Amino acid sequence: MLRLPEFERIAWRKGKRAAQRLERLTMAAFVQSAGTVLRVGDVSGHDPGSDVFAIVMTSPSRECRAPSPVDIRAVLERAAAAITLRVELRVESGWTILTTLDPRENMERDIASALERGARERERYEFFSAIGHELRTPLTSIRGYLETLLDDHQTDPQTTRRFLETARREALRMGRLLDGMFEFSLLDLSSEALAAQSCDLESRLLQACEIVRPQAQGRNMRLERDGVAGLIVAIDPDACLQLLVNLLDNAVKYGPDGGVVRVEARAQSDVVIVSVDDDGPGIAVQERESIFGLRVRGAGAATRPGTGIGLAIVKMIAERAGGTVRVMESPLGGARFEVTLLRKASEARAS
Repeated sequence: MLRLPEFERIAWRKGKRAAQRLERLTMAAFVQSAGTVLRVGDVSGHDPGSDVFAIVMTSPSRECRAPSPVDIRAVLERAAAAITLRVELRVESGWTILTTLDPRENMERDIASALERGARERERYEFFSAIGHELRTPLTSIRGYLETLLDDHQTDPQTTRRFLETARREALRMGRLLDGMFEFSLLDLSSEALAAQSCDLESRLLQACEIVRPQAQGRNMRLERDGVAGLIVAIDPDACLQLLVNLLDNAVKYGPDGGVVRVEARAQSDVVIVSVDDDGPGIAVQERESIFGLRVRGAGAATRPGTGIGLAIVKMIAERAGGTVRVMESPLGGARFEVTLLRKASEARAS
């Protein structure tokens, strides 16, 4: 099953003709793609005025009598890609296995079952993409410090020990991520679990700067810190560190070679405001809300490596800890990401 979620909205907002035009474009792409991916005996269909397009695969695969899940997903991906390319709208897809097929019967339950499976598969894909993103950060840090030690034979003992301690700390954090990956998925993490703990913001920030320092040094960028001493925030320590690492990593990634990344923290009543500034190209006003979406990247991100997950995780962590995040123009000329976190209750009252 393939479904065009925007179909109904366009019909309501732009009228019947606009919906019919979209349906014709979608149908043309659907028929063309089906003609290239289906085998003899497979069929496709669509009810006029519907947002659903169906493919029934009855031909056996090379390995077994029934179509394999690999074959089914390949057909769905090619058909969905063809439709998206033609109409420039998101396509939902999914599949199910039927023991019998009677076109005279109402297939609403089968359609719903197929689309529900597709939604679950997309959720799992996004979950493991997020986990992969979380593991990539400590791995990059560990590799950077070890490569520095291997390449630079003049490193003094004190610096060598600091590099090894940072690499060890990141290895331990990666172990915690693996041990509790489902609890720490950041897609399912509850607000109660995050806000129940607290941590010293200064120590987390020092660690975050050490983690991204190899990347910054590789691009001759300068990291600056200011105003974070003695602030205790109501958030799980690992989650706080990941939030800061993702923000700094994003600033280093999109700032210019030889640029500056500045992080500041200040207390305000019962909250702490953390801002990360860079002197890069900034983020357009029309993208400042969507940039926090999962797998969303800005218009200027095409030439830079990334998955579109890091900022989404920042937003998830901040909101689940009772805080907020927003982006605006930076005094340095680039982007400023500003996160508001709750202070530990006792500390907020004391000040």
